[in-house]
Amino acid sequence: MPNKYLIHVQHTPNRFPVIGRSGVVDWGEGCLKCAKCVKQECIYNVYRERSFSTDIMGDTVDQLCKSCFRCVQGCPKRLIHKTINPEWEALGDDIYTPETITINWEQAQTGKIPVSGAGYGGPFSGPGFDSMWTDMSEIVRPTRDGIHGREYISTVVDIGRRIPFLKFDRNGSLLSEMLPSIRVPIPILFDMFPFGDLSTGVWRAVAKAAVELQTLMIVPQAVARDISEFTSSMIPFLETGDFDPLWVKNFQMVEVPDSPDALNTTAFLKSIRPDLLVAIRMAAISGPDRIRRILDYHSSGVDLIHYVADERGYEPGKVNGLHLKDTIKEIHAGLLQEGLRDEITFMASGGIAMAEHVIKSILCGANLVGIDVPLLIALECRVCRNCREGGECPVGVSKVDSDWGSRRMVNLIGAWHNQLLEMMGAMGIREARRLRGEQGRVMFMEDLENATFAKLFAGRNSA
Repeated sequence: MPNKYLIHVQHTPNRFPVIGRSGVVDWGEGCLKCAKCVKQECIYNVYRERSFSTDIMGDTVDQLCKSCFRCVQGCPKRLIHKTINPEWEALGDDIYTPETITINWEQAQTGKIPVSGAGYGGPFSGPGFDSMWTDMSEIVRPTRDGIHGREYISTVVDIGRRIPFLKFDRNGSLLSEMLPSIRVPIPILFDMFPFGDLSTGVWRAVAKAAVELQTLMIVPQAVARDISEFTSSMIPFLETGDFDPLWVKNFQMVEVPDSPDALNTTAFLKSIRPDLLVAIRMAAISGPDRIRRILDYHSSGVDLIHYVADERGYEPGKVNGLHLKDTIKEIHAGLLQEGLRDEITFMASGGIAMAEHVIKSILCGANLVGIDVPLLIALECRVCRNCREGGECPVGVSKVDSDWGSRRMVNLIGAWHNQLLEMMGAMGIREARRLRGEQGRVMFMEDLENATFAKLFAGRNSA
């Protein structure tokens, strides 16, 4: 049995007090001065450990409180109340919601899957990935721990082109030329950040995390030169044609933008180093021209198609564009129709905000995904985007210690990996490779609505 892929997590405290969902309003007027105050009976010692935080200019009771409501219910004069924290509600946006941000904060701190005894309190369905329901009804599940001599659940994926079949001579010797590839133990690469209070220390933290997790990180060309000691784990994005061929030979893989000159650039890179993998970074825009473009790249030797949505997970530059899941499905179906799906490695990124989005992207048809903003959230980013406007980062992300930052990112991916294993086991799927395009294991809300209500309302508009 092969060695189990294990991510070692370690509790890594926050630098700043966490912005809690709810706040405690403690009215002093009217207090009966009970002999045994309900605050003293708090089993979490919230009121004894409370203090005033100069970082958030507020009472730390809001962060320490576990929302058990014993003090609220136990006060005879009802002087203690719980309210929604307006600062928490102001976090993020409709994709990186306050719930998503605080969940990722907790995972980055503990490395564990958040568990709530209150159950799921979110919406029944929603836009984007929230419109997907995964089928986790498998009774005979594969093991995640390799017990009883069975194989582990594998999250390994391969990056690179694949030949459709093997050829052998009469003596059984292999005639087919094997194509270069890279194997990563988890279907997640680190993508470039769409925004952020970035520094060399931040990039160094990402690189250290990538090394420990045995994955790869896509970085701007200038950054790749600044942290050259991590060459084996980096994929430099060659945004311009101005690069040193001898320098490029040091990498396993490079990425170039989708442009009229991309084919010539690919041919030149392959001439420099034949086993160098080349990825094309394409905007995740719907349309039949996307399929034709991908086929052209594949026939020209491109090893990875990187499909990139905007930071919210939608078609870049469009007001009411399709979500990433829909553009992935479109590309997957198009390549299946061409009979080339198994030969092409397809990666999707943009709007991957939670662990479940990883597995849902792969179910739609991607081989693997790239993540960006969640790595910043691991560094306590509040997704306020002040940095984009030239403003000051409220948590000083650029000043983080690289060792602390890398540990937080490893914790986050460790928690995500555990969730991948749980979901794959519940679906009865033992390998991430088999997960790709398994749309029979998922229900789409829009399809269910159409199948249920389309006939009922057919012809209404023409009446």
